[in-house]
Amino acid sequence: MKTLVALTLSAVLFATSALAGGPVVVVEEEPPVVEEKPASSAGMLPWLAVPLILCIVMCGSDEKEEPAPAP
Repeated sequence: MKTLVALTLSAVLFATSALAGGPVVVVEEEPPVVEEKPASSAGMLPWLAVPLILCIVMCGSDEKEEPAPAP
């Protein structure tokens, strides 16, 4: 009787580990090809720089310069 219980228990434990999971399939993927962006984004720089420079020149400083006292 003990032999039958031990045999059944070992069969159950072996069967669960033997049937666990599935096959492991390794698929190699091709490395992605990185394409260079065209240099069209460089044309955006003048549209950003010109208004910034104009604002700096036109706005200027609000401080009034006091003339130096005459000696």
